[in-house]
Amino acid sequence: MPASLTLDLLETPLVILRLDAGAAIPEWTAKAVHFLTISRMPTELSIVADAAAVPSQILPDRYYRAFRVRGPLPLDLVGVFAVMAGPLATAGIPIFPIATFDTDYLLVEVADVPRATKALLAAGHQVERASG
Repeated sequence: MPASLTLDLLETPLVILRLDAGAAIPEWTAKAVHFLTISRMPTELSIVADAAAVPSQILPDRYYRAFRVRGPLPLDLVGVFAVMAGPLATAGIPIFPIATFDTDYLLVEVADVPRATKALLAAGHQVERASG
């Protein structure tokens, strides 16, 4: 388990959307240039994307920012989310984790970014601003 991590706080606001399981992947997702994750499960289609890519008639409930673990990380590395989630749980900050092949992302609501940053720094992590 890593004791401390270097995290890049991405500038791009993100949205998390849930569609019906059988829904087609929306064409507008091609406009997400900074962040796009699509997960289809038997019960839902989940999309995390740049807020700017989402059509104006879709009104998300919340906006998020992502902390990206500086990687790439080996796939067998254990405890990455645990060392981030613990301090944020203690601070009462909800998270939405996403893993990719190269690294991990932790999304928090935009309003929680200052408190999340403070909690992560207090836990010994480094947080730097990043484009994207």
